[in-house]
This record gives sequence, C-alpha cells and structure tokens, in this order.
Amino acid sequence: MKALIYTNPKKVEVRDIPEPTFRAGSVKLKMKYCGICGSDIGIFLGTHPRAKAPLVLGHEFLGEVVEEGKKFKKGDRVVAYPLLSCGNCLPCRTGNAHVCNTLGLIGIDVDGGIAQYGYVDEDVLFKVPDKVSDIAATVIEPLAVIVRAIHQSNFKSLDVVAVIGAGPIGMITGMMLKHMGASKIFISDVDEKRLEMAKQFGLIPVNAKTESMETISKLDTDGEGVDVLFECSGAEIAAMEMTNITRVGGSICMVSVHKAPHNVNLRDINFKEQHMVGTRVYTKEEFRQAVEYAAQINGDLEKIVSHIVPLKDSENVFDMIADPQYGTVKVLVDCTKI
Repeated sequence: MKALIYTNPKKVEVRDIPEPTFRAGSVKLKMKYCGICGSDIGIFLGTHPRAKAPLVLGHEFLGEVVEEGKKFKKGDRVVAYPLLSCGNCLPCRTGNAHVCNTLGLIGIDVDGGIAQYGYVDEDVLFKVPDKVSDIAATVIEPLAVIVRAIHQSNFKSLDVVAVIGAGPIGMITGMMLKHMGASKIFISDVDEKRLEMAKQFGLIPVNAKTESMETISKLDTDGEGVDVLFECSGAEIAAMEMTNITRVGGSICMVSVHKAPHNVNLRDINFKEQHMVGTRVYTKEEFRQAVEYAAQINGDLEKIVSHIVPLKDSENVFDMIADPQYGTVKVLVDCTKI
C-alpha cells in the first residue's frame, strides 16, 4: 500500500509499504482523509523531540471500516482519539491520562494515518454522524483541542474574546466561540487571506502588521479589555502583549505551545488579578464532544479546509504549506488518490 513516510529532516516520501496486520481489539480502516497538523510540520523539519524516521505521518484521520469489528460494522466512518497513555503514572491514575507523563500520539510515536489502510483499536474510535461530511469529520481532532481550551479558559456566553493567531487552531477557536455565544470575537494575524476568511465566520479581523489588538479591543470595551484571550500564535510579541489586551480579572488561555521562553508581563497578572492557564490536547470525553459539535458546525468546518492534496502528490505538501503564495489554512491529504 502507499503511505507518506517521514524519512529524514525536511524529507518525506510516498512509499510502497506492507499493509498492516490485524491485532486483537483492532479494526481495519480504509483511510479517506488525513489533516496536516503543526506537529507534523515539526516532524518534517526534524525538530520534534520524539518522532523517529521512518514514520507514517498523520493523526487527524478519517477512516472507513472495511472489516467487521465488535463495535463497528463495515462501512462505518470513524475518527480516532489518537493519544497513547501509560495508565500508570500520577496523571493517568487521577483522571488526567491526556497529560500522561509519557504521552504519545498515533502518527508521532507509532505509524499514523496518511496511508491507504490501517488497523486501529476499536476502543479509541468514534463513529461520525451521518450529517457530518468527510471534510468536516477530518477536522474533528483539532476541534477537540479547542473544546478542551474553551473548558480550560472559563469562557462564558456573551464574553468578549480575543484570539491571537488565525491559523487553523485560531480559526476553529473563533468559530467555536461564535457557536457558544461570545458577544464579540477579535482575531489577529498578519495574513490578509486568513483575516478575510475570519471575517466570513463573523469574527472581527485585526491585521497585526498595521493595527493594534489592544487599541481596537479596548475601543469596544470602554477601555477595559477582553474577558478572555486565547493565545494561538506562538509569537513572542503575543506573549508580551496578551496581559495588556485582557481586562482586570480576565483569563488568558495558552493554546499555542511556545518553543522558547518569552517575556511575559507578570506584574499585570498580579495587579490585574488575571488568570493564566495552559492547555495541551483533550480528554477522551472532550473528543467525543467534538464529534457532536462537528454535526452542529459542519459547514464552517468544511470552509476552513483550504487545500486538499492527493496522497500521490503529498511529498510536496510541507513545501506548499511553507509557501505564502498558496495561502494555506487547513490542508488535508486525500488518502484514496494514489
């Protein structure tokens, strides 16, 4: 079968590899689509601390059951909760297996879903509702990241919110906050195409090249600042500015993983009694909730997908994402086109 293999830093290849074999408790899937995540970009660049070549990439996949299982029948469309937890460490023992001390992921620590076929444990699979399209279903995994982030943030309906960064995660954050009743959502980026897309979702775009998120958001909040801020950019300037943008008693949710230490105005955290919280992935229950939310925002999830690349041409997918002329937002690989 064909699969996209990480072989060396800045090198991936579409290769013929043996089809996977059955293991107890698993079911065979014909892969339909798989999304490209920021972590996949890190693997491609050779900067991911755990991923080792050769590796089949991909953890955001939609598959079709092709062999009858105990829980799923042939033809069912399914998505996978891709986290791999040890079950023994303190986080696992206390209901926090999603932040296991040795957390792994399908597509990072074991072979993933950018392939024609795969065997996946039935216990981690969720059936996709009929009303959810194939394209929208493939975005369920990053949607689960946002479900967790919103839970961590203490967001409430009618809150005024700022989202820093209009990449796939920032964009999904904005659309989910809109769905959950935010009164206003400001979203900043330097990419005009992404900001135009954000506007179509009913978000208030802020061009970070020419505009100030602090100035614009405070004009709309009587100078107070936003109730909740979601940092989704990983940018150094965002780390420094986020406490200025957020009101007294407001909350800051760190969605992006900053790769290096950045300056943060910790005095604001004290003087303004702000709450800052991190978020990483999602619980299995939050993944299930994301499946349900996908049925409610199916149309928006479809629109966030800007490019679909056939598996046969996927060796160039990371170059395409890095090239600003393509204006990518969310990119999927069509695993059926070989």
